[in-house]
Amino acid sequence: MLSSLIGAAIGSAIDGAEGDDSTVDGAIGGAIAGFAVRAITPIVLTYATGWLVLRGFGKAKDAIYSARKTS
Repeated sequence: MLSSLIGAAIGSAIDGAEGDDSTVDGAIGGAIAGFAVRAITPIVLTYATGWLVLRGFGKAKDAIYSARKTS
């Protein structure tokens, strides 16, 4: 909820700086952007964590198999 309010305030301020029309459409766009960021953030963090874990397993596997080949 807070991210939508902050997004609306920022969007309104940006749209109001142009001075062409009312700031309502900027507030609506900012609220939508705030909601989208709030919805996408957990997905991006989950993907990044999974990628790092898989990369770590791959490096560990390579280290184990390369140690077996040299000994």
